[in-house]
Amino acid sequence: MSNIINAENLGKQYRRHHGGLFANASLKESFTAFADRLRQSMNSAPLEQKRNESQKPESFWALKDLSFKVPQGERLGLIGRNGAGKSTLLKILSRITWPTTGEVTINGRVSSLLEVGTGFHPELTGRENIYLNGAVLGMNRAEIKRKFDEIVWFAEVEKFLDTPAKRYSSGMYLRLAFAVAAHLEPDILLVDEVLAVGDASFRKKCLGKMKDVGKEGRTIIMVSHSMAAIENLCTRVLVLDKGQKKMEGAPARMIRGYLNSFDDQDKALSIEQWDDRRGTGHVRIYSFGLLDHERRPVNTLVSGREYIFRFGYKAEIDKVKSIDFSFTVSDRNGRVLFRNRTIESGLDLPAMFCPKGYLDCRIPRLGLTRGRYTFGFTMIVDGAESDHLPGAQGLYFDVMDGDFFGTSQISDLAPVIVDHKWTIDVLK
Repeated sequence: MSNIINAENLGKQYRRHHGGLFANASLKESFTAFADRLRQSMNSAPLEQKRNESQKPESFWALKDLSFKVPQGERLGLIGRNGAGKSTLLKILSRITWPTTGEVTINGRVSSLLEVGTGFHPELTGRENIYLNGAVLGMNRAEIKRKFDEIVWFAEVEKFLDTPAKRYSSGMYLRLAFAVAAHLEPDILLVDEVLAVGDASFRKKCLGKMKDVGKEGRTIIMVSHSMAAIENLCTRVLVLDKGQKKMEGAPARMIRGYLNSFDDQDKALSIEQWDDRRGTGHVRIYSFGLLDHERRPVNTLVSGREYIFRFGYKAEIDKVKSIDFSFTVSDRNGRVLFRNRTIESGLDLPAMFCPKGYLDCRIPRLGLTRGRYTFGFTMIVDGAESDHLPGAQGLYFDVMDGDFFGTSQISDLAPVIVDHKWTIDVLK
């Protein structure tokens, strides 16, 4: 299969300003600043102002020495932390900006959806913008007209077709922009994280359309922080880090490697020296770790997957009559979302007790949506509080979007996902 995109040693350098006179200023702000400087030149300018004006911009590389190839019909996912260079790469591929070094060869027509309303003229109506975008893609009026009704149906903006785009809500912008980008038969479709602003039903609709586009032999390059969307849609994943290619390969393996790279610290969080705790200390928790279904240490979790919450403990006594250990998981506002207890699960800890070991809580399908969560725990030994550490911001773990129900739908309207099934009871 021939390559539709060839990128060789791509690099993009930007200049970062540090408070210079006209740094990041609009035209109006620049004129105002210039007038102020003229006025102040009559007097002695403060030393700090002179120092700021003399500062030179700093150069940095958003992309550096990046090479890759994309075969025709491939669905490539781009993942990486914020600032990894994903959006910069899409802008180069869409010809919005040009690389500082290297070159990229694109053998086909490109349609991009990088920001809400990209390519739309605010003064033109929705109808006019459809024809404008088609013309930019090199299509004639007859070709656009053939796809017009399908675009309008998909975007659900029929009532607002003759309304200027500047009066559209962000949701209307998004629906129409995606419909135009996906339906005007580009050879290459570039999609950035913009889909995150749509509602759940529209995201499902978009993912379904992109799968159809891929089946038609067209190429998709997609940036997303939703690991579920990347895994469900893409055939290959490229992981970027600080503007360079870190690894590439099968989606599941790349996602696992990416998630496990989030922290440079030890996989097990040491909490032995944490001072915000109370209790007799007869049995104390000294570490916390997260394991996947193959018992491999992980740093970041994905909704809907199996995990083990592992608590390392040490005891100063040899025998106990009763143990009740529990841990809570709370949201960033301190609201407890759930609590798991050993005594409620029927685990007979005294019978298996040893002075040092791990308490493992297996969660078959993690029911938390994307976000950061804190945890705390309580150890009750022989009826007395032995160790207690309330939930704190320093004790946390992160969760990313996952396909909990296996339907490509992302649950994000509430922090907790409850496993359930729907049925319909038809009345006769």
